[in-house]
Amino acid sequence: MENTFKKQERLCGRIEIGRLLAKGRHGSVDGLRYCYLSGSGRDCNRILVSVPKKLFRHAVRRNYLKRLIREAYRTQKALLPVTGTDLMFIYATQEILSAAEVRRRVADILQETSHRIGTAEQPSATNADAL
Repeated sequence: MENTFKKQERLCGRIEIGRLLAKGRHGSVDGLRYCYLSGSGRDCNRILVSVPKKLFRHAVRRNYLKRLIREAYRTQKALLPVTGTDLMFIYATQEILSAAEVRRRVADILQETSHRIGTAEQPSATNADAL
């Protein structure tokens, strides 16, 4: 998988973001919250990064943190092998984390999301016996 972050990998549009927030599954990992929804029917995963203005008033800091999260995702997106997943990262702490910390937390989110999607798609043993 390429280490690029193309336009088609960005989640945008009010309707699609609303669908993600309404139907998606939520979680958090030490200062980063996330929401994901599998099965969008696309051939790639899409992400959205949000850093609230309530936490960081200056746009320079917000943009820096968004850039860190996007870079961490870009270099580790192979950890999320499932295609067609929409994922939103929300920065949720007032401290500015180092690039290594952001990278570790994004990796944790990607692994956890991959595991959750993988277990949700596999039929349980009782359902497999019934077929």
